[in-house]
Amino acid sequence: MSTVLRTHLEGEKPQSETRAITTRPERKRAKPPVSEQEKRGQWGRFSLISVLTAVMLVPVVAVVLLALTPSAASGKSGLTLDNITYVLTQTLTPTWLQNSLLVALATVVVSVLVAAPAGYVLSRGRNRLVSGYALLLFVVQSLPVITAVIPLFILFANLGLVDTLTGLTIVYVGASMSVATWMMAAYMDSIPVSLEEAAWIDGASVFGSFTRIVLRNSLPGVLSTAIFTFLLSWNDYLVAVVFLRTETSYTMPVGLQSFFQQNVTDWGAVMAVAVVMLLPPVIVFAVLNRYFSVGGIGGSLAGR
Repeated sequence: MSTVLRTHLEGEKPQSETRAITTRPERKRAKPPVSEQEKRGQWGRFSLISVLTAVMLVPVVAVVLLALTPSAASGKSGLTLDNITYVLTQTLTPTWLQNSLLVALATVVVSVLVAAPAGYVLSRGRNRLVSGYALLLFVVQSLPVITAVIPLFILFANLGLVDTLTGLTIVYVGASMSVATWMMAAYMDSIPVSLEEAAWIDGASVFGSFTRIVLRNSLPGVLSTAIFTFLLSWNDYLVAVVFLRTETSYTMPVGLQSFFQQNVTDWGAVMAVAVVMLLPPVIVFAVLNRYFSVGGIGGSLAGR
């Protein structure tokens, strides 16, 4: 009797009826048909993006073709690797490439290590001190780097940091820190605080929730910040040409400029160095492209 009464009070259905309900196939909702106007709009956007992409790729294709075209004095025809072989074996291009990689990687590591916790403070902190810090970053971000080059050159000359990769790295880290912090803070704002609160209930510390929850879910933001700082230090010419004096300490942009002479310019060598300079950013984007994703933390909020 107790089982029958419990079944009646709780509204439990017979087993056969429950099985019939659970095994009934669900009807899939049919997608609404796409109108002709929407199709034309999609093709229009696709065509516009294709044209813009082709226009952006024209200079890159021209650089590659000129780098593979032999000089008139060589007497060769067709596409060859003579220019690239020449700049890699007969010039200081490998040294410049090594210098650029060292400076760029050091800038990326230091900037991300500092910007990640600083961005976390901006994202989660709500007081006057944090607001003043955010305002200071905004003001620093709006200032052009050229305004600080000469004072920094005088300071670094007294410290012995002129014509060194260390001094150049310090300048790049300082120039990219404000934007990198804002980028990290903007991405961390999209991570719900409830995930950290759940970790705190389980006994995690603030630093533990930051490293295990926030930082782990901020991988796309970290990669975006790393790519920004990498490109800033890799492509910079103005700061490098002021601080670097000897050819052995040149980075790729300054080394590329040294091929331009007053009366004659070897365009094949110039384009070959440009191709070598293009390869690292392309490789970085190709490797890290699959790590960029959105919505990766949506499943963590289930049932909350």
